[in-house]
Amino acid sequence: MQEKVAVSAVGPSALRGQGKGVLYATQRVLRGVDLLKLPVDRQEDFYFWLDEQTTTILEAMPINSKPWGAARKALNLFLRDALYNRYLCKEYGIDRTEDWLEIPLDSAVAKGLIKNDTQGDLPPWPRLKHLIKDDSDKYQRFAGRLATEKGIARVHLDMTFWLENR
Repeated sequence: MQEKVAVSAVGPSALRGQGKGVLYATQRVLRGVDLLKLPVDRQEDFYFWLDEQTTTILEAMPINSKPWGAARKALNLFLRDALYNRYLCKEYGIDRTEDWLEIPLDSAVAKGLIKNDTQGDLPPWPRLKHLIKDDSDKYQRFAGRLATEKGIARVHLDMTFWLENR
């Protein structure tokens, strides 16, 4: 089940243009993520785990320039779809992390967030290949505030923005 979610959540369009072999290496890592070790009790532990998993994906990429944004997007897509999969969600308590899950960032999501940024707080979208953690964190914080206004977890904003801006 986990392998199916890893492959379907992170398909060719999700990592298009990131480099040769990046897609398969990323899917291989996601298939092997030990969801039993997913921190579900403390938010700080969850974010530390998220950073560790992002690093694991980056280390598996068979290219020299390792796109942090692509690795994080893939992980977030996987976790979102694991949340939406009733078997994985139930088995690993993924629903307990729902409010902590990040929105998978890409150009469509960034466009939606920027459109809602009436104060101009967000930096220009650097493209996924050039996204760094600092800018990602700014987008995630903004998405969190927007999601709170809408009464949902930020991970769910992805559906709206993807449909509007694909």
